[in-house]
Order: sequence, then C-alpha cells, then structure tokens
Amino acid sequence: MHSMILDTDPRSPPSDMAPFDAGLTWRNSFAALGDDFFTHLPAQPLPQPYWVGCSQQVGHLLGLPANWHDAQAWLEVLSGNRSLAGTQSLASVYSGHQFGQWAGQLGDGRALLLGETAGAMELQLKGAGPTPYSRMGDGRAVLRSSIREFLASEAMHGLGMATSRALSVVGSDAPIRRETIETAAVVARVAPSFLRFGHFEHFSYAEQLPQLKALADYVIERFYPDCATDDQFSGNAYANLLNRVSERTAHMVAQWQSVGFCHGVMNTDNMSLLGLTIDYGPFQFMDAFVPGHICNHSDHQGRYAYNKQPNVAYWNLFCLGQALLPLIEEQALALAALESYKSEFPTRLEQLMGAKLGLVDAHIQPPGHDRVLVEDLLKLLAQDRVDYTIFWRRLSHGARTGYGDQENPLARVQDLFLDRAAVQAWLQRYTERTQDLPQAQRSDLMLQTNPKFVLRNHLGEQAIRKARHKDFSEVHTLQMLLETPFAEHPGYEAYADFPPDWASSIEISCSS
Repeated sequence: MHSMILDTDPRSPPSDMAPFDAGLTWRNSFAALGDDFFTHLPAQPLPQPYWVGCSQQVGHLLGLPANWHDAQAWLEVLSGNRSLAGTQSLASVYSGHQFGQWAGQLGDGRALLLGETAGAMELQLKGAGPTPYSRMGDGRAVLRSSIREFLASEAMHGLGMATSRALSVVGSDAPIRRETIETAAVVARVAPSFLRFGHFEHFSYAEQLPQLKALADYVIERFYPDCATDDQFSGNAYANLLNRVSERTAHMVAQWQSVGFCHGVMNTDNMSLLGLTIDYGPFQFMDAFVPGHICNHSDHQGRYAYNKQPNVAYWNLFCLGQALLPLIEEQALALAALESYKSEFPTRLEQLMGAKLGLVDAHIQPPGHDRVLVEDLLKLLAQDRVDYTIFWRRLSHGARTGYGDQENPLARVQDLFLDRAAVQAWLQRYTERTQDLPQAQRSDLMLQTNPKFVLRNHLGEQAIRKARHKDFSEVHTLQMLLETPFAEHPGYEAYADFPPDWASSIEISCSS
C-alpha cells in the first residue's frame, strides 16, 4: 500500500550539515553508467532520529570503527539527514513482472544508494523518502517492517544463507499512514550489489539496446569477469552471465527450501543478479510444515507459496533470459544457459537435506541415493503439520544416542507426530541408513546445519510491540540469538519453543 506522509508530520527542513567524512574511501561505480540508469537526489531528512538496532558484524564488514554507532554523525547519515563525503546518493530505475504480470517501470521508490566502500560493499538506505520512482508513494518505511528486515537479514546470514545484510535501523516519531498510523524508520542495507533482474528487463522492454549492453558489460566486469573469457556457450559472454545467475539463484532457493523459508513476493524486481536474498517484506520461516503455505496475505492466488518457489524462480530466470536475448542473439543459447538451474537446484537441495540428516557420506553416494528417504519424511511432516525447525533440532540431538531407547531424544521426535507408527517406521529406515556412520560426526553436522533459533513471526511481532514503546530489548535479544542460531544459548529456550496459538493469526502483507 502506498500513501503520502501525513500533513501533520513534523518533517525537518533539508539538512545544511556538511557531508560526513567517515575516514573511508567511498565511491559509486554504478553512477559511471550515466543518467539513463538513475537519478541523483538526497535523502529526505527524518525528524529526531534514534537508534533501534545496529550490527557490529556489518560495521566491521564495511570497515567502520568498533564504536561507530556512538557517533552522532553516523546516526545522521543513516537516517538520511546527512550525506557521506566522496559520493552522491542515487535511486536507480528498473522494471519488472509483479505476480506474473508485466508492471512496467518501477525503480527505487524508497531506497537510496549512498555508495560503496573500497571493499566493494554497497550501502543503501530504505525508507529515505520519495524518489522519481515512488509511483505516488511517500518513500518511507515503517518501524514494523524495518525491524523485520533488519532481523531477517542478520538471521539469514547467521544460517549461512546468501543474503543482503543490515547495518542499522533508525526510528523516528514521524507518523506514517498505512492500514493504520505507524511511525517512520530507515534501514541501512548492505550488499555487493542491489541490481535485480528488473534492471535488465527495463532496458530490454524499452528496446534501449546500448543501455542494455552497457549494463550487462558492467555486471560482467564487476561481478562475473570469467563470463568474458569462458568458452562455454560458444564464448557468448551474455549467455555465460545468464548461466551464472541461474546457478546462483538455484543455490539460493535450495537454501530457502531447506530451512523452510518463504520469501513471499518473488517478483522479478525482487530477484538479485548475485543470487542474494533481498527485499524482506512478507517473509516467513514456517512453523508447521505445510508445503502449500502462503506467507503473504496479499498473494491471493498463492503464486508465491513455499512449494512453488523453485518453479517461480525458474520463471523469473526465463524472464531474465528474454531480457538478455537481444545480447545473446540465439534463443537456443539462452535456453541452454537456463538449464543450469534445472540441474543445480535439485543437486544442491539434495546436498542440503543430506546434511540435515547427518549423511556424512552423501558426497560419495550416487545422485538421488537418499531421495525417497527425504521425500517420505517430508510427507510425514506435512501430514501431521509438524513444527519444521523443532523436528530437525530434535532429530539432531537424537542422532548422537541412536534409535530404540524410549528415554533418548529420538522418542521426543516421535512425540511430534500423530501417526507414531509411521514415523517409527521411518526412523527405523533412517537408523539402518546411518548405522555405519560415526554418530558424533553425524550429530555435529546436524547440529551445525539445523538451527535451534529462527526468526518466527511471533518473535518478530513481540519485538515490534515493545519497540513501539521505545523498548528495543527484544530486538537486541533476537539479534544476539539469530547471529548464532546453531548455539544452544542456555536460558533462552522459550525463543526456540512452539509458537503460541495467536501466532497463526499474524498477517504479513506487502504493505510496509
């Protein structure tokens, strides 16, 4: 939902502060592409900003000093009230398919790229005010969605997922109208690049072939240099690019499926050219395992349900292939380049599921060796709507002691199922499969693969409710747990427990 900021918003006048010299070398290499690709503009100042959350890990990634968040100057920069010395902020233009339909021109409607460090990590503000691509929106983000994106970015990184990161969340009392009146916030996002499938679609659909080529050459030179020299696909650099993006996307979606993550809005303008999870909106880590689960309340047709994500990713890649076809020139080459997704996704998912089961010998088994074992397990989980995260964690603990003793942790695995006889039969098959594998090594692999903590919707909601009263303690607690989600964290067992009954009534939509 897009809505203008309220007339009563005590918005600050444009900042007259000098650009902040952070002691780092900042640049914006994307700006070299020219004015057809972006619009230079400053952020809209945010009145009376305050810290909600900061990531020391991401600050270190950017090369910031350990105490960076103690500096008032950084609060001003990351709220949009002050610019960075050495770079000009910009909003980029792109287009895309949304819910399967061509949506035409889109673009950074509320995001501004501040620049990139010498380490080639881009820093972007989300919620920094309107841009030429806001489409009648106010360009703002609200505290609710900003906290969710901040925590989700760091949670996914903690799980080892390919993802953008989040440096900070800055809040303000400025009122913003969505379904109700909420308050404004800005998320500082970090990634090697925020380029999307939609960037290519924009110039391809507009038949701006020089710009399309310039963008593709930029992406290849900066992120995929081997595409220019690889003799695969007859040495066609653009087919090589499509192939590499397909491979990375396959790995990313396999990661999603393995941890029960639902993105919620897999439009082509939300798909990263680097195979990163970006744009955390109506996402969810599943509680009960329901393959057809729809996490986005706005997704009325269920296009982006959990079990449809792999096929939607391929559909999106096909759109990218169409956009690149004027450069690839041969349809057969484009189709061949897309084939890597079809082979990489099942292979990578099989590897990940093997690790979840502690199959330390999976690398020496033929492809598909354990596929039936995994598929039968997933059917049992779906049949009884078993809590996905808790099941895998209990199985990990049970793997150390073995099957059969009713006092051991595997008995607790059976307790999760209504059909105890069916799961007991599966556990017997699993035990026979793993009986010759070293138990300690197998259990260690499982405990390092199956997290104890994920960002469940109700945990995020509890943090948001407290944050509305300026109590950010739950944000900080969740951040601490989710940065190391495989650790036991004694004393925090409640954060790894079953969701309360009211969690099923939480509705997450595209409105933010």
